[in-house]
Amino acid sequence: MSRQQSRRSFLRTSAAVAAAWHLNPTESKASSSPLEKLNIAGIGTGNRAGADIDGCASQNIVALADVDSNFLGQAAAKYKPERTYSDFRVMLEKEAENIDAVIVGTPDHTHAPAAAMALRMGKHVYCEKPLTHTVYEARTLAELAAQNRLVTQMGTQIHAGDNYRRVVELVQSGAIGAVREVHVWVGVDYSGATITRNKPTPSTVNWDLWLGPSPQTDYVECTIKGKPETVHPFHWRWLWNYGTGGLGDFGCHYMDLAHWALKLKHPTSIAAQGPKVLRDATTSGLTVRYEYPARGEMPAVTMTWYDGGKKPPLLANYRGADGKPLNQGSGQLFIGERGAVISNYGSHQLLPNEGEQLKRPDPWIPESIGHHKEWIEAIKTGGTTTCNFDYSGALTEAVLLGVVSYRSGEELKWDAAKLQVTNSAKAQQLIHKEYRRGWTL
Repeated sequence: MSRQQSRRSFLRTSAAVAAAWHLNPTESKASSSPLEKLNIAGIGTGNRAGADIDGCASQNIVALADVDSNFLGQAAAKYKPERTYSDFRVMLEKEAENIDAVIVGTPDHTHAPAAAMALRMGKHVYCEKPLTHTVYEARTLAELAAQNRLVTQMGTQIHAGDNYRRVVELVQSGAIGAVREVHVWVGVDYSGATITRNKPTPSTVNWDLWLGPSPQTDYVECTIKGKPETVHPFHWRWLWNYGTGGLGDFGCHYMDLAHWALKLKHPTSIAAQGPKVLRDATTSGLTVRYEYPARGEMPAVTMTWYDGGKKPPLLANYRGADGKPLNQGSGQLFIGERGAVISNYGSHQLLPNEGEQLKRPDPWIPESIGHHKEWIEAIKTGGTTTCNFDYSGALTEAVLLGVVSYRSGEELKWDAAKLQVTNSAKAQQLIHKEYRRGWTL
């Protein structure tokens, strides 16, 4: 029996259980001996996708797919995969017996078709944030991962940082008392875009494949605040057909801490306000209020999101250790009965109420072995990850429900179990989208 045949037999028959870290104690299929390297395929190879492949380069990168031949050529020269493809669907079909896991690093609108195909084939998946382009897609990926007992991870790399762990410990230990209010703000500005048509398609880009499930259209570029920009590879984030603006791009990073620390899952009410909604382009300056029910001993909580330079007005009530007003461009503010915690990616401060002495708990959340390595090791041992699709799917749903509320102009009453907006047929139409012929979830 060849080594490859033996390995395939092992992949089909072995299953192991490892203790879940702190989120989801469900069993997952072990996919390889801990002594073996995984065979991984990458969908998307440039920019963020390239960084994800780098994070898994300790394993065998056996196949790569990209709609941009320039990016694909550069990645092929670096990782030397056995085969390359322009269409990920062809790659997954042809490489089905050769790969254990798949990295998805495409623009948002093709995350779900790529990840769902891999999950249905029994492949473990690492997918960039936001996990999907629609709420329905997020729920579908979470269900597929659970049904097939696969190891998944969403690319919210900051989740592996020590700073977030210390904030989670402060909040969950009760150091600042019960939290009923949290604010999250990001200073990004995804506004001012207009579509520019009648431009020649770059010779290196397969535009039909780039569009994926999105509506058929000739090649488009955009003008952002008077400056010409190409949609590929970055500025698709400014257009609804492919991205979800600042909330979609950064919500999974910054709202992640609130979801983790407060054990949040599904909001029951979502109300967004902002500038006039544009048909094609995203805007900035949103405020979104989320209401979450009580979780065990944790009381109901309101989370408010701000972008485009907006910040919580009550931030002015707090001072840093130096006595100066807090002026973070992006961050999170947890307000407890005895004090508050303000944080960002790399640091945080305890802000006691007058007369209160707040005590930090002893650290209990272990240091991360690395966001990508966590996924790799969980595949090998049958363990789980901290941003598996059960956790990150619900986080993505919450983020995208804010987008739905904004685009529909409606305050949503949300029934998570039924995946239904109970008070607005208009908003319900935005929970998912129609796919172009040839593309499926």
